[in-house]
Amino acid sequence: MHRPYGSWPSPISAEALASKGISLSFYFGVADGETCYFSVPDPEDGGRVRLFKCDGDSKPDYSGLVELLPGRYVRSALQEYGGGDWAVSDGVVVYSDFPSGELRLLRDGVDSLLAPGGDYRYGSISVYPSAGIALAVREDHSGSAEALTTIVSAALDGSGVSVLCGDARRGYVDDVSGKESSDTHDCADGKESTGSDFYASPTLSEDGRLAWVEWDHPNMPWDTTRVCVAPLAHPEDVSVVAGPAPARRPGTSARRPGTTDAITPSQDLIRGGEHASNVYPMWSPDGTLIFISDAAGYWNFYHWDGSTTVALYPKDADFCQPMWNPHPAPYTLIDAQTIGCTWLEDGFAKFGKLHIDSHDLEELPFDAVSTGNYLPGTGRYSLAHFGYIDRPDEYVRIDWETGTAQTLFSSGERSLAENQISQASPIHFEGAAGQTHAWFYPPANGDLTGVEGELPPVIVLTHGGPTSFSSPHFSKSYQYWTTRGIAVLDVNYSGSSGYGRAYRDRLQGQWGVLDVADCVAAVETLIARGLIDGDRVAIKGGSAGGYTTLRALTSSDVFAGGISYYGIGDLEALAKDTHKFESRYLDGLVAPYPERRDVYIDRSPIYHLDNLTCPMLILQGEDDKVVPPAQATEMAQAVEAKGLPVTLIMFPGEGHGFRKPESLLTAQEAELTFLSQVFEFEPA
Repeated sequence: MHRPYGSWPSPISAEALASKGISLSFYFGVADGETCYFSVPDPEDGGRVRLFKCDGDSKPDYSGLVELLPGRYVRSALQEYGGGDWAVSDGVVVYSDFPSGELRLLRDGVDSLLAPGGDYRYGSISVYPSAGIALAVREDHSGSAEALTTIVSAALDGSGVSVLCGDARRGYVDDVSGKESSDTHDCADGKESTGSDFYASPTLSEDGRLAWVEWDHPNMPWDTTRVCVAPLAHPEDVSVVAGPAPARRPGTSARRPGTTDAITPSQDLIRGGEHASNVYPMWSPDGTLIFISDAAGYWNFYHWDGSTTVALYPKDADFCQPMWNPHPAPYTLIDAQTIGCTWLEDGFAKFGKLHIDSHDLEELPFDAVSTGNYLPGTGRYSLAHFGYIDRPDEYVRIDWETGTAQTLFSSGERSLAENQISQASPIHFEGAAGQTHAWFYPPANGDLTGVEGELPPVIVLTHGGPTSFSSPHFSKSYQYWTTRGIAVLDVNYSGSSGYGRAYRDRLQGQWGVLDVADCVAAVETLIARGLIDGDRVAIKGGSAGGYTTLRALTSSDVFAGGISYYGIGDLEALAKDTHKFESRYLDGLVAPYPERRDVYIDRSPIYHLDNLTCPMLILQGEDDKVVPPAQATEMAQAVEAKGLPVTLIMFPGEGHGFRKPESLLTAQEAELTFLSQVFEFEPA
C-alpha cells in the first residue's frame, strides 16, 4: 500500500512512550545471592525511584516484587548525575535518600539514619556487614567554592562517619546529628591533606585493605585516573596500583614496599600507562585486585597481586563504558579464577567468562546485542540489561554456573509484527578522521511503502556525552518514527565510546568540528546510496548531543530542521557556569579557558546564527543543573530575533533529562508536530 512517508498510521502512540511501566533505561539491579534487588523510577509517582526485592519472575506492573522502602525516593545527586545510589550485601541495604541527601540503612526491616544529608551527597556506595561499615563517596556543598569530595566510612551501628580519603580540612561528622568535629585530619607528617578532586569505587578486601579510583582536574574518569590501595586502618598510607603518581598529596607517607606507581611499562601489552583510564577495582576472594584499564588502547582486564600487574586478556574491545556514574564494577567475580563479563565487537555486545589462570575468554551464546557493558554481581549470579535487535529489552539474571539467563522483566510486550520492526543496520563510512560508524533504521510498517518516486525523510540522532555509545537494540522510541515512514540514523561519531581509546580521543580539541563533520558524512553516505531524501533531513540530540545538533545547524546547510533537548548554545557560558564534575571537561574537548576564549566563541552556535536557515525546536528542564536553562532561552530569543521559526518549551520540575509522563508526552507530541511541518507531511 502506498502512502506518503511520515503519514503512515503507527501502532505506537506518544501516550504509549510516556505511559506507565518499567523503563529499563533507568533500571539498576544487583544479585545478592539468588535474591535480586532493583531500583526503578515510577512514572506514576513523579519519577520517584523505588527499591524492590525480587525472588522470581516479575512483570512491568511491579507484580511479583516487594517494595522495601515505601514512600522513600532512592536517589543520589552525587556529581549531579548520581550513581551507586544504593548497595546490598547479605540482605543489608545502604542507600541515599532524595532530596534529603541522607545516607540510610535498611536492616531486618528497620530503616535508620547513618549519616546526615543537607549539604552532603553520597554515592558510589558499598556495604560490608561483617566489617560493620559502609563506604561511600561524599560531596560537601557547604562552602562557596566547588564541592569537596571525599571517601567516607559509616558505621552500621550509627555511631559515626570517618573521612578516609580526600580533603578533610572542614572536619568530619562524628555522629548522626550532623555536627562536625573541630579536629582537622592531618597527614602523617602533620600537613593537611589536599587529596584528589574526585573519587569513585571504594571497595574493601576481606583482610582490611581499601581500594578506590581517583582523578584530578582537568581529567575526566575516561582520561587519566589512578587505582589506589591503602590499609583501612591507615588510609593515608597510599599505594598507587595503576596510573600516574598523585600530583597533590603532600602529606602522605612513603608507599608500601612492593607496590607500583603505574602499570608496568616494560610489558609489551602496555602503552601510555601514565595517561590511562584505570577504573572499577574489585577485590578477588584470594586477596588480589582486578581492575580495568585502557592503557593498551582498549578497556581490558588487569590483575594485581600486590607487586605485579598483568594483562589478563589483551583484546581490541572495550569491557566497560565511560564512568559517567560511579556504579559498582560492571563485571562479576564468579570466583577467584573466573570473571563474568561483557564486551563490544563492532558495536555488538558479547558475553562470556574470562578465566584468570589460563587467560582464556569463553564466549556464551546469548542473543542480546547490547547490555550497556554492565553486569554487577559477585558469585554465581549477576544481573544484566539485555537489548535485542528485534524485540523489547529484558532484565535477566545470569547463572554463570549453567551459562543461562532467566528473564525477570521486559520493558514491554511484543506489540509489533515482525514486518513492522525496523532493525538496525551497521553503516561504516569515511569520516573526517577515518572510518566512522552509525546505525540505520529504515521505515517499516507491514506492506506500507512510500508513494512512487519518493524517498523517506530521516532524523539524525546525536547521542550525549559526547563519549556515549549508541547500540543497535530495539527502541520503541525509534520505532515510533520508523512505523510512521521516517528513517532514523543514529551516529556514533568520533569521540564515541565502544571503539577504543584512539576513537574516543579523536574528539580532543575537536568538539563541534569532527562530530558535526561525521554527522554530515553519514547523511551524505545514505544520500549516495539512495536510501533517504537529502532535502528532508532533521537532526536531534540532547545535552552534548544537543550541542552537536545546534552546531550542525549553524555550521552546515544539510539539515532542514533541528530538535535540541537541553543543548549547549554558548560554550563560554557553560565553561563559567556548570557543576564540578564537568567544570574542566571543555579543557580537553575544546581548549583551555580562558586562554583560548577565541575557540569557545568560534564554536558557540549562538554566535553563528547568521548561518542558520531552518526552524528549531528547543526543549529544556527548568531545574537543569548541568546545562543552565538560560542557554535555551537565550538561543530561542536569538533565533526569534533573526526571524526564523522557533519553539521553546520549558518543563517545570525537570532537570537534565525528563522523568514525568506529562513532560515526555508533551515533548513527543511537539516533535511530531514540528517534523510534520518541516518535512511537509500530514500525520495519520
